[in-house]
Formats: sequence, C-alpha cells, structure tokens
Amino acid sequence: MPKQKSIFSGVLFLAVFVSLCAAISESEIQRLAQVMNWKAGQVIADIGAGEGEIGFAAATAIGESGKVYLTELDEDKVAALQKDANRRKLKNVVILAASEKETKLPDNCCDAIILRRVYHHLTAPTEMDASLLRSLRPGGLLAVIEFAPRKSLSASDPVKGVPSNRGGHGIPKKILVEEITKAGFKLDKSFDDWPDDGYCVLFRKP
Repeated sequence: MPKQKSIFSGVLFLAVFVSLCAAISESEIQRLAQVMNWKAGQVIADIGAGEGEIGFAAATAIGESGKVYLTELDEDKVAALQKDANRRKLKNVVILAASEKETKLPDNCCDAIILRRVYHHLTAPTEMDASLLRSLRPGGLLAVIEFAPRKSLSASDPVKGVPSNRGGHGIPKKILVEEITKAGFKLDKSFDDWPDDGYCVLFRKP
C-alpha cells in the first residue's frame, strides 16, 4: 500500500507540475505587454491561446480601435474561448480555428503575434513559420515564449509528431531561432530570464 501511495503521489505531482507550467501569471502578461509595446489600435494575435488570458488582456490594452485574434486547434477550446469573449462583451476579439500548418489569419493583418509555449508542439514548423510571416504586416513583431527540454516532462508527457531535433519536451533556443530566422524573420531581442525557467525571443518581419 505505501508503494502504491507513493506512485499515486508522483503521478499527481507531475500532473500539477504540467498544469503549473502551462499557467500564466498577471506579471508575465504585463511584462509581455511591455516588451512588445502593446498600444491602442494595434492588431494582435495569440496562436494556441489556451484559456485566452493573454488575448483578453491584449484586447483591453489595444482598445476598441484595435483587434485581437485568438486561435486554437481543438473545437471545444474554440467554443470555450468564444463563450468567454461573449461573456466579457469583448467586441474587438475574433476567435478562429487554426490548423497544424496555418494560422488561418488573414495575410498582413497583424502588428504582433504571440506563441506562448506552443512552438515546441508544432508538427509542421516550416509551414507554420511561413504562415506566421504572411500573417504579419511589414515591421510586425513575433514573440515566442518557450523553455528548454525538460527530462521530467519528456518522460511523463512526451510530445508526439514533432521534429526529432527538439531533444524532448521543449525546444532549445538555438534551434528555435535558426528555424524562425530561416523562414525570413529577423531576430530582434531575446530574454533568458523569463518566468518559470523559460525564455522569450522577439522577431520582426522585414
């Protein structure tokens, strides 16, 4: 019995750990807004928006003269985001169903795009990087928040279908930068002191 309890506790810890890794704090959102310089009238997209915390915060920052796109792959998540946006009475928010290879955003629509802990899940990064580039306006900013591969997550929650060079659950910053700049983006800034042992890299569309 003690052994079974120990195993259960370990599984529970990993589940909580994964959940915490996915959560985002208000302070992280504020920092993201600062480094990306969110302002009234901008058009911002959050790819793989999850619960929508970033997008809903951005919608308040950019005001009614701006627009925020929130995208998700899962139909249930799309429906949940739409319901939440309606509840919040956010008229400047558009919810879209994305695909594995395309953002599904209009071309040249965005001043800024955000991917928070999403990039390492991409099964077709080359195609998605090209789609991200098309979706941004010239001079537009792409923010990618990620973390280096973690042994605990790699063992408990392996990511399926992604390129083999990821090295586990996560992605090395060097590989991320190489892939995104190869797509045509220019490296702008990099922050290695991001919350939860993560990093944030900013790219611009020429």
